[in-house]
Amino acid sequence: MARVKVAINGYGTIGKRVADAIKLQPDMELVGVAKTSPNYEAFTAIKKGYKLFVPKENTSKFEKAGLQISGNIEDMINEADIIIDTTPNGVGASYKPLYQKFEKKAIFQGGEKADVAEVSFSALCNYDEALNKNYIRVVSCNTTGILRTLCTINNKVSKIEKVRVTIVRRASDPKEVKKGPINSIVPDPASVPSHHAKDVLTVIKGIDIVSMAVVAPTTLMHLHLMNITLKNNVKREDVLTALKDTERIVLINSSRTGIGSTAEIVEVSRDLGRYRYDIPEVAIFEDSIYTQNNELFLMYGVHQESIVVPENIDAIRAAMNISSKDESIKITNETLGLMKGYLI
Repeated sequence: MARVKVAINGYGTIGKRVADAIKLQPDMELVGVAKTSPNYEAFTAIKKGYKLFVPKENTSKFEKAGLQISGNIEDMINEADIIIDTTPNGVGASYKPLYQKFEKKAIFQGGEKADVAEVSFSALCNYDEALNKNYIRVVSCNTTGILRTLCTINNKVSKIEKVRVTIVRRASDPKEVKKGPINSIVPDPASVPSHHAKDVLTVIKGIDIVSMAVVAPTTLMHLHLMNITLKNNVKREDVLTALKDTERIVLINSSRTGIGSTAEIVEVSRDLGRYRYDIPEVAIFEDSIYTQNNELFLMYGVHQESIVVPENIDAIRAAMNISSKDESIKITNETLGLMKGYLI
């Protein structure tokens, strides 16, 4: 079977990671990546051997910078079977008419409004809903973390009745030198519920969920504090068993390993030699898991730069209808080296 030809529109934090992931897939081929400005990411794309495509009106900027381009963005779209749109928040929707013009499928990111796509996507929760869809939206990093956790509990432990989650958001990605609070914790937004709960409802319909969020002066990871009310009384041991046995979730045993913070999770990832020190799994602090009757409490870290990368790969297979849920997750996990059980 011919490999799926994939193009990346937007080569930033997520786009470059998805591009690298596509290169590892046995059933996919990277057509190229699109950039609008000739910055260092454009230079690294060329250095890695990726074909670079740019807007027609920006061609001279790239040529003056000494960058070899392979064509314009429309050329790239025309050559591909499916587009991964990783442009900045809100920009993806403006590209949708172009994808429609060329009759190409597209995967959007969580920064776009839900109505840009036919389905919002989280591989562990609703892979089958996305089969053969033309437009899929991979939900945001925070929503991905919430959904992986909730779907695991709902499917393996007990049906969920109510969710309350507080999100401590990183202020910016490490490379974003002009963003983020320095000596402040900022309500984000100053309203309840935050948009994360609304986003969860685009995947799990009808769940009683309320979320709050604050922005903290860190760049490494988000941290979630979650309280779940279940239909039945639950034992901590049953929760641990379910989490240990779920793909794309890792447990952190603080008392055994001494890992007690997001900074130490990142350091372990570096020490393990993980690519870019990425942590695509939900990192749950085992010692935080507490049950009382039908209530479950837990805390976990979400690496905002990488958690949605495997979801994008699975979304490609769902859109093209070339693999079942279990087959796609297995291939993606193996090629990207994803873990389950304990981080160490």
